[in-house]
Amino acid sequence: MRTPRAEALAMGKQAFEASLAEGRHRQLAQMAGDWEGSFRLWFTPDALAGEAPQRGRIRSALGGRFLIHEYETRFNDNPIEGVVIYGYHLDDGNWESAWVESFGTGTSIMFSTGSGGGAPHPDMLGSYGDGQGGPRWGWRTRLEQPDPDTLVITMFNITPQGEEMRAVETHYTRVSR
Repeated sequence: MRTPRAEALAMGKQAFEASLAEGRHRQLAQMAGDWEGSFRLWFTPDALAGEAPQRGRIRSALGGRFLIHEYETRFNDNPIEGVVIYGYHLDDGNWESAWVESFGTGTSIMFSTGSGGGAPHPDMLGSYGDGQGGPRWGWRTRLEQPDPDTLVITMFNITPQGEEMRAVETHYTRVSR
């Protein structure tokens, strides 16, 4: 006699294998590789605050269930390192990420989620505090892969009043798979 948990695990495995073959997990797998490109940063909508080269490695983890994105860039003379885990939660139908960085997230882990229903690409929303006890700001991350050798990661600040503005754009070109 199989337990309900064993049944759920078996059905989950089948759903994951289907997703890896033709679904969201296949979409994630296509982003794996070594990448080089540019990092652009805005603190206000009208003025580019910085631009630098960026290198990244995106690798599949846990049999294709997740991607791990490790990257390096700089802002002025300050090096920036970051790590993001991207995934698609089949049961909830949501994109998910956990992001840490030596610059943007400080000592926090930013968790983000986004509906995977109709979006053709990962698009997730998280939030962060202003460091002074004020209302939280939103942070939206969108990944787009217009072709196999191009990946664009765009991040947006969202004010507590709901105004959205581009904050970071990474434009990658594939170096190797």
